[in-house]
Amino acid sequence: MSSLLETPTLVLNRSWTPTHTLPAKLAICLVARDAARIIDPSTYEAHNLKSWHDLSLSRSKENPLLIRSELLCLAPLEVIVLTGYSGVGDQQVTFSRLNLYRRDKNTCQYCGVRPGTKELTIDHIMPRSRGGELSWENCVLACVTCNKRKANRTPEEASIKLLTPPKRPSWSQIRRIPTHPIWSSWEKFVSDAYWQQELKN
Repeated sequence: MSSLLETPTLVLNRSWTPTHTLPAKLAICLVARDAARIIDPSTYEAHNLKSWHDLSLSRSKENPLLIRSELLCLAPLEVIVLTGYSGVGDQQVTFSRLNLYRRDKNTCQYCGVRPGTKELTIDHIMPRSRGGELSWENCVLACVTCNKRKANRTPEEASIKLLTPPKRPSWSQIRRIPTHPIWSSWEKFVSDAYWQQELKN
């Protein structure tokens, strides 16, 4: 049962936009506090713990996987929807160090190496000393070696190339929902959209 409690649950905001995942045990806590409802992926009905318990028991022959306690038997929570928080949905992603690292997947955008967070720096494609902006389109992660090689030059001047032109990431990229859904029901909610939004100062 402990493994079922650690299984990821997809979290939707109040407008049913997926925002992130969390372990089932935390999802159960949200539902217990009336901060969320469990979504039945086959009917889209929203349930509290009591009604999900009743439904889980009625379907136990079809799905014997149950999270059991003294009072409840619950089928795995695949999707929950928040009740009191609309979330950020499709708003633009905040331009921050954390989100830049997420967009570039902790990878040097010049050589493709992944040396670890401490060995990566934020490089300005057009150096700030030459008018380069602090923006999604002008900032990329670079390893120390590539950063030193590029120095106060553009990539062309330093004879190095960007692996991917930097763009504004979409919220779906930043929210850290697995590319390959854990549950097939997630495909109804998670978009395959790639990277397209912005960073701000």
